[in-house]
Amino acid sequence: MLKFGMMAILLATALVAPSRLYAIEHTKDSLETVKERVSAKKAILVDVRDIVEWEKGHVKNAEHLPFRELQETLGEAKLRKKIPKDTIVYTYCVVGMRSLKAGAILEKAGYDVRPLKPGYEELLKAGFENEKK
Repeated sequence: MLKFGMMAILLATALVAPSRLYAIEHTKDSLETVKERVSAKKAILVDVRDIVEWEKGHVKNAEHLPFRELQETLGEAKLRKKIPKDTIVYTYCVVGMRSLKAGAILEKAGYDVRPLKPGYEELLKAGFENEKK
């Protein structure tokens, strides 16, 4: 009986939408709104992909904060150097999952974070400029 109960819990968890697994959800802000806010310096884009992905290309003027680095003890001072507290933070990755995880961490640190569901490729298709190292 206990095994059946555990299996039911695991199955129910697997059926929950991925965004429901985190306290934070993908933003409902349109990509046009994101572009406007970033251009007006009211928001910042934060790429949470790995360094290898970043070096292949990234959105112009985005900050790079790999999720693995964010998971580790990053330290408040280092975080504030990369990301000002008084701005909206839009996180992005490839398909939106690391964006949510990073968003949850940044939200706990007191940021107004709005994870993007569209990934890097979708941002480029929407008119964000590409930049390669």
